[in-house]
Amino acid sequence: MTLPVAWDDEAEADLLTILEYIGARNKPAADRLHVAVLHAADNLPNHPYAYRPGRTPGTREAVIHPNYILIYRVAADAIEILALVHARQQYP
Repeated sequence: MTLPVAWDDEAEADLLTILEYIGARNKPAADRLHVAVLHAADNLPNHPYAYRPGRTPGTREAVIHPNYILIYRVAADAIEILALVHARQQYP
C-alpha cells in the first residue's frame, strides 16, 4: 500500500513564497523549480526513505535543487510535507 502525500499549510505557503520570489525575477526558473518540487513530492510514496534523515528527529530531507530542501515525515497514514527551505536558511 502506498501512502498519500499531504502538504502542511506551512509547506504550501513556503512553496508559494519561494515561487513568487523567484518568478518575479526569472519566471522560467520558478517554473522549473515548481516542477522539480512536485516531481519529488509525487514520487515520495514510491521510495519514502530514499532521502537523507532530517536534522529534526523523525523527518527526512529531499534536496530538490542545490538551494532548496523539502522537509517531510513518513507517518502511519501519510507522507507529510512539512516545509520547503532554502539551503542557506537556518533550519530547524
